Amino acid sequence: MPAGTLYRGREGMWSWVAHRVTGVLIFFFLFVHVLDTALVRVSPEAYDEVVATYKTPIVALLEYGLVAAILFHALNGLRVIAVDFWAKGPRYQKQMLWTVVGIWVVLMAGSLYPVLGHAARELFGS
Repeated sequence: MPAGTLYRGREGMWSWVAHRVTGVLIFFFLFVHVLDTALVRVSPEAYDEVVATYKTPIVALLEYGLVAAILFHALNGLRVIAVDFWAKGPRYQKQMLWTVVGIWVVLMAGSLYPVLGHAARELFGS
């Protein structure tokens, strides 16, 4: 790594990047969600067609990605608050990050069937 660069590539930097990326992804989801919901006023038939595409297995995978982004963003946001407002937060930021990742993995494993169950039944039968 060149001398004098600010980038260190450690856990703090990766959590910073992941927090920004998940925030942008969530923003774009909300933007698209507002647009497709507004479509019902323009053309209810077009709205029904759009909603029908949401029941496909590919969209189910995208929904699982959305759950992953929201969960990580929320948990990491709580960690950022703790780092900012707890006097010992900066000292324990790395441990808190790994705790966030552990909780995120457990919650993602728990959301696997509820989010992807319909897609699995559609692809492989009941």
